[in-house]
Amino acid sequence: AAADLFCVSMHYVYFENSSSNPLLIRRIEELNKTANGNVEAKVVCFYRRRDISSTLIALADKHARELEEEMENSEMADLPEKQKHQLRHRELFLSRQLESLPATHIRGKCCVTLLNETEALKSYLDREDAFFYSLVYDPQQKTLLADKGEIRIGNKYQADITDLLNEGNETDGRDLAKLEEKVWDPNSSLTEKQIDQFLVVARSVGTFARALDCSSSVRQPSLHMSAAAASRDITLFHAMDTLHANGYDMTRAIAALVPQGGPVLCRDEMEEWSASEANLFEEALEKYGKDFTDIQQDFLPWKSLTSIIEYYYMWKTTDRYVQQKRLKAAEAESKLKQVYIPNYNKPNPNQLSNSVKPALLNGAAGSNVPVPPGPPGPPGSVQTPGLGRACESCYTSSSYQWYSWGPPNMQCRLCASCWTYWKKYGGLKMPTRLDGERPGPNRSTLSPHSLPLRHSGSPKFAVKTRQAFFLQTTGQTRLARRLCEDIIRPRYLARHPYLPVNTAAIKAECALRLPDSPKKPSQLKPVERKPLESVVRYLEAHPRPSKPNPPPRGSSISTGCLTPIKSSPILNNGSPTILGKRSYEQHNGLDGEFLSSHCTSSYVHNETF
Repeated sequence: AAADLFCVSMHYVYFENSSSNPLLIRRIEELNKTANGNVEAKVVCFYRRRDISSTLIALADKHARELEEEMENSEMADLPEKQKHQLRHRELFLSRQLESLPATHIRGKCCVTLLNETEALKSYLDREDAFFYSLVYDPQQKTLLADKGEIRIGNKYQADITDLLNEGNETDGRDLAKLEEKVWDPNSSLTEKQIDQFLVVARSVGTFARALDCSSSVRQPSLHMSAAAASRDITLFHAMDTLHANGYDMTRAIAALVPQGGPVLCRDEMEEWSASEANLFEEALEKYGKDFTDIQQDFLPWKSLTSIIEYYYMWKTTDRYVQQKRLKAAEAESKLKQVYIPNYNKPNPNQLSNSVKPALLNGAAGSNVPVPPGPPGPPGSVQTPGLGRACESCYTSSSYQWYSWGPPNMQCRLCASCWTYWKKYGGLKMPTRLDGERPGPNRSTLSPHSLPLRHSGSPKFAVKTRQAFFLQTTGQTRLARRLCEDIIRPRYLARHPYLPVNTAAIKAECALRLPDSPKKPSQLKPVERKPLESVVRYLEAHPRPSKPNPPPRGSSISTGCLTPIKSSPILNNGSPTILGKRSYEQHNGLDGEFLSSHCTSSYVHNETF
């Protein structure tokens, strides 16, 4: 099938290097057959936003805003938040990096194009497997640069066309002598034979000038090489310019070729470059192509950009270019042009088995809680519950297939539709609390209650396992705690803080019970508080008795009515607070004298939720 046929330099493809991570996006440059018979693909790398640092993401966002202002297009601002979120998943960053991957890891085709300013951004969302890029990412230097292949559209790129002159009525008032310079007159008094003879004289002078020049004698040690160099276009251009400058007078022009200091020596870039510089240029051209700026920066920094470009077009006229072109054509004939990769249909290791019995929702059966409908599956598939948890992306609780997503301790799941989206686009369909975390479903900086931990990025606090957090609840959450207390079981969850709570199911159950709940809240029991004056008078009338003097040493102490001495437990040993230094009796308002006057022991159980 054509869908399973992948061609060189034509197709952008998905590669899978991990069962849980998103697919890689690459462009096939070469297909090579290894010694053991396998096929390897040499590919160009594209990177997603999740693959680069947050600093470079800020630069990419700034570039997008500048591009939007330049095009005077407010389309991005008018998009809903969900589409903005999904559009970030379609942005890629081109790189010059090449790598080799097994062709068997190809998982399908996609489409990657340079960002077209004339096309609506929403069109990328309307097309399946469509991506765009506008910046070039360097993985070694960690930099982002604008791609030079932009489409120049807009008012500032248009030419200013002068008004059309009416024939016979208007004259052109411009001074044509200032607009152009005459360099050759075809209607001169010289014949074609005389011009050819003068050019032969100019070549002879150039050959003699090279014989006198020491550097030229090293580069062209033979007479044939010197004569060939003197016959290049630079010598002929100088001869014709000299003839025009001397008014096409042969005598004066020949005298100008050999001034008082010696014969004039004309060299072009092909002659100025050494053999080692030519080899460097060919190596750079093989790596970067016709990116002359990168060639100058990385290989030939002592050459000007003009010199490199001029040498390139002269090099294309040489026999060496023709030989290299033939060698590349022969190599291309021997290499693979396309490869057939059948559709990959093996089960993913993150796929959850549908044979597992659905877990109970904190003691209540999940089947009693209504769930929103999930995405339809393929024909013959059965919608199965999400084992007590909803999809992390679309929050549905039923799907024909579930996939484990994120760290195992978080027990997150994705439905089949959101899993496919995650693998292709490297994100979730809906903006979630994980937006801003890097990369993807990395929850190592989240507490068990899914809140960001303080100092999570600091190495100073990396050894601490317990971090303080603030859990802010909404009014609907507090209401659900009261109405669905039999499902939530707060006392049980207080003793098991790491058990997952299906908030989506509790929210749905609360919405069902809310109409049947009493409209008026229950009245609280009034508490009568005594005024401050009466409390002060009571304390003055009942002062605290003084402590008895400690018994002298050596005296016998009766232990018949004393409670056994127990070691006080140390509370909050990790936090040196006042609570860690006070005894159990002080926490509960008991002092030592009260205990010594009563011989009965009491046990106090304090339970807090």
